[in-house]
Amino acid sequence: MLIMALAWLLTVNGRYLHHHPQFGWLTTGVAFGAVTIACMMLPFTPVEGLPLDARSVVLFAAGISVGLASGGVALMMALVYLVFDGTFSAVVVLSMLLPFAVGLTAHYSKGLSHIPLKTWYLLPIILLAHLLNLAVIYLTVDPQLQSVLVSFLPSFLILRVLLTYLLLFILNDIQLRQKEQQVLQDRKAKLIAITSALPDTMSVIDKNGYYIDLISNHNELIPNAVTRSVGKHLRDIYLPEQAEHLLDFIAKTIEQKKVTQSTYELDTPQGRRTFESVAQVVESKEYELPAVVILSRDITERIKNETDLRIAAVAFNSFQGLLVTDKNNNILRVNEAFTKVTGYSEAEVLGKKPSIFSSGRHDRKFYQKMWYAINNKGHWQGEIYDKRKSGQIYPQWLSISAVTDNNDQVSHYIAAINDISEHRESEKKIHNLAYYDSLTGLANRSSLLNSINNAKLALVESELHSALIFIDIDSFKNINDMWGHAVGDEFLLNITQQLSEVISNKDTLARIGSDQFVLLMSKHSNDEQDYREQLEDFSEMLLTMLKQPYTHGSQSLHSSASLGLTVIDDISHSAEHLLHQAELAMYNAKDTGRGGYCFYEPEMQDAISERLLLEEDIIRGINNKEFGVYFQAQFNSRNHLVGAEALVRWNHPQRGILTPAAFIEVAQAAGVMNRIDKLVLLRACEQMVCWAKDALLKEITVSVNISSAQLYQTDFVAEVLEVLESTGANPNLLKIELTESMLVTDMQQAIIRMASLKEHGIRFAIDDFGTGYSSLHYLQMLPLDQLKIDQSFVQRLPEDTNSLAIIRAILAMATSLELEVIAEGVETEAQRDMLLANGCHLYQGYLFAKPVPALALNQVSN
Repeated sequence: MLIMALAWLLTVNGRYLHHHPQFGWLTTGVAFGAVTIACMMLPFTPVEGLPLDARSVVLFAAGISVGLASGGVALMMALVYLVFDGTFSAVVVLSMLLPFAVGLTAHYSKGLSHIPLKTWYLLPIILLAHLLNLAVIYLTVDPQLQSVLVSFLPSFLILRVLLTYLLLFILNDIQLRQKEQQVLQDRKAKLIAITSALPDTMSVIDKNGYYIDLISNHNELIPNAVTRSVGKHLRDIYLPEQAEHLLDFIAKTIEQKKVTQSTYELDTPQGRRTFESVAQVVESKEYELPAVVILSRDITERIKNETDLRIAAVAFNSFQGLLVTDKNNNILRVNEAFTKVTGYSEAEVLGKKPSIFSSGRHDRKFYQKMWYAINNKGHWQGEIYDKRKSGQIYPQWLSISAVTDNNDQVSHYIAAINDISEHRESEKKIHNLAYYDSLTGLANRSSLLNSINNAKLALVESELHSALIFIDIDSFKNINDMWGHAVGDEFLLNITQQLSEVISNKDTLARIGSDQFVLLMSKHSNDEQDYREQLEDFSEMLLTMLKQPYTHGSQSLHSSASLGLTVIDDISHSAEHLLHQAELAMYNAKDTGRGGYCFYEPEMQDAISERLLLEEDIIRGINNKEFGVYFQAQFNSRNHLVGAEALVRWNHPQRGILTPAAFIEVAQAAGVMNRIDKLVLLRACEQMVCWAKDALLKEITVSVNISSAQLYQTDFVAEVLEVLESTGANPNLLKIELTESMLVTDMQQAIIRMASLKEHGIRFAIDDFGTGYSSLHYLQMLPLDQLKIDQSFVQRLPEDTNSLAIIRAILAMATSLELEVIAEGVETEAQRDMLLANGCHLYQGYLFAKPVPALALNQVSN
């Protein structure tokens, strides 16, 4: 019973105090001491005066099993009890010491403490301990009791041996169990240490999704703390779709009974993270339901790094050339773009220095500045010239960055190159387009203005005068229209060559318009009068030169030029203003007769100002509906009214009724002629509708002049038809008059538009016939109805035989083409009679009627 109590005490002691070994030896000794005292308190007395007990069994077991410290505590407790019990004596103490000493001797003897309990090696020791104890008792009792003790000795000795074996067996079993528990605890501690050191979270979750255990060194990634997660369901921690994914993962692992893997995203306190998990079924009777152990690793950063690496790999193989060197500038790697730019293969440059690409154009100071920036700022970029494998030197944009390691020491250099050869060529082309004429290669307007500004600065520095000569090629448009743009371009190139041959390299020749050139004569004289004389002589020479015919095939193309000159003697004027002065002088030369030259005078500016004022006045008049229509009657040879020409008139509020001669040129230059043409057409058609109700006027045709601005307008045909439809005028009585010069601008378009209107009954006439490039070829192509002989031929009749010859030729041509002919500007009977005699039967002029308002035409008809 006492032995079982001791076993229980030792078991409790090992369970609760194994975490505190500093107290375990004491509590173990106390347990042995308590049982020893209990044995002493319950002796076995076979006869009076011979008390026997099991103290020697306990003390021997204490000595052999727990050693001196714990056994000593037990012995001391037994001795103290003897003192209090009053039975303390040397003999009693000796009887207790001897078994304890034998046990201790066995405990500390080499190897004995490790002898298995099942062996018989302990039997002699046990017998010795108990015999010594009984010998002491035998020597201390009365002689008469000694015989009694001897009689009991075999059975009592056997009992003690058996009790000792039993106690040692129990103690050995307790120690083995404690060692196994310690091993398990050590293994668990080691497992926890290992799992805690791993960057993984280990969780044990049963089939239904409840946490059984959770070990994590990264609690910041777990929605709930570890202690609060155990026992929770996955749905209590994660979003529904995330929890369902984990439940499917667990079910799959349990079903397949093998290691499974999964990658998924979870919402954590650190945001949404990506995890990679490995799961294995846990086979343990400890769990009621099947469970799995899951090792989960946060791979968010790994995925990011892998993505960055993929991006870096793509970037490295981009269209930009890249070169990587070590800290000693040895080339480690280049990409394909780099090899394409330099012409070197990767194998040819690996291990070499980037100096193999040096062009030799940059000095040592340049590279010192570059490396100073790299070493101190970590980066440098700029334009540099390098050399390809072929030896070609080319410009590139170079960017070099230093890469540092964890110790902030340079480990690598990365260079990015961009071949900017095409960019430089493009810049050159853009510069040429911006400052030079694409056809002739001469300076353009922008470049010329820069040169004029430079000439102004030279005037300040050297007081040498410069001059501008504005050159306008007369009749170039006719050459272009008649022979085509290709011939026109050749003609301009010929003029460019001629002009280039007569100027110095200090002068500037520019082309600023289709047929306009400007010559800047730089630093020629500091005497203005002398300089003007030089310019006059030079201008005469230019005019003579430019009158020379240009031969194209078998044709000789003739032209002339008009020159405008201005001397740069005042730096206060802008370059634009000086150029404008030369242009004004050129137009003045044209007005006084083509093929001449003229110097700029301040009065010319006044004329331009008047022109601008008139332009503003015209626009105001159009907006105020001051423009109207007069009609000039047309008669046949029997003096019957057959038609009328609609002529625009300006009812000016201050100047009265103005004819086109007062404003037509300015209106055309201002770009408002199209608006005037539309007004005349509309008023003419409205009047035709009114005359349709008059028996005398209902069948007369009405002629309307249109300008080239209106003819070549995209919606010209639609506008004419819209006016006819909106007014209700009869298209068969409408006649549109065109000039020859208008038609040669774009003959094909003119024919298409005329034919389209012709289909609606509209008739066409050529006005001022004989003054342009009259040609049977284009007369045959055009859908014409009438030719109008120009008044310049009619007014010279009857005296001028040349005019008469031209009129006869026109009449013959018209007859052969079955066209009507009408003569305009008929003012005398003699003119009318001569025209009639030569076969012209239609007339228009002051002999018959002046232009009058529509209401006055009724009187003319009567």
